[in-house]
Amino acid sequence: MRRISQNSIRFSRCWLSALLFLFYTPRLVAQDATYTNSIGMKFVLIQPGSMLVGRFQPPYPKQNPSENASAAQKSGLPWTGKEYQLAEKLVKQDARPGFPVTINRPYYIGKFEVTQGQWKQVMGTNPSAFQGSKVADDADQHPVENVTWQDVQKFISKLNALDKGRHYRLPTEFEWEYAARAGAKDDIAWKDIQASAQLGSVTTGRVGQKAPNAWGLYDTLGNVWEWVQDYYNEKLFADPSPTRTGKQHVLKGASFMGDVKNATYMTHAGGPGNGWDVGFRVVLETK
Repeated sequence: MRRISQNSIRFSRCWLSALLFLFYTPRLVAQDATYTNSIGMKFVLIQPGSMLVGRFQPPYPKQNPSENASAAQKSGLPWTGKEYQLAEKLVKQDARPGFPVTINRPYYIGKFEVTQGQWKQVMGTNPSAFQGSKVADDADQHPVENVTWQDVQKFISKLNALDKGRHYRLPTEFEWEYAARAGAKDDIAWKDIQASAQLGSVTTGRVGQKAPNAWGLYDTLGNVWEWVQDYYNEKLFADPSPTRTGKQHVLKGASFMGDVKNATYMTHAGGPGNGWDVGFRVVLETK
């Protein structure tokens, strides 16, 4: 009778384990870093990660500890010791520590805001206020605006019907902010806002004319406010658990009429806004 060596048994067990792992272990599906759909909408893949949302620590003037009140007054400084203390007290009342948010799944998000040309391809109409003689260049490359949250849902429904096998939707507020931050831990500096946001204008601008963020997204700040999926909670800041009901939905990112004070990804605004400065970008779910 032929003997089977211990080495042969060990090899067989290893081979069996490898087969079981190959066929019965869930595997991650590799995703392309970018994707362009059938009507030319470009998307960027956003990987999972975490961020701190709603942290608000406003700056305030601080008195030099070695300087007493009388010395400060003699030097011509406008604040007394009591005024420094009051400023600190008021700031601490308004300061917020923020809360952690984790994005658990990858997703694609629009590289640009949805344009008038793309809206026309899907809907057959153009509701935008800034088109024709009101813009200096090709209106099809300007973001669509003057759309309600309900209008956007109709667009997304038709887009899903056109591109079967894919699922499009609005981003949640946290998905939008995570993508707009592009890994930044603190609020965006004013000089970076000026470089990346279309602000202080009388009309919308062509998408993609300013610098992109670190993850390759354009116009997350300025150009048009952007609808997201969440209901507005009637507060200055988002809640850790978004409200499931409400009268209106959240807007993010500010518009071409804004300035650096509200062109920040921290801004938590409620619609409907002016209408003619409100647009959106969409999320494409990964397979």
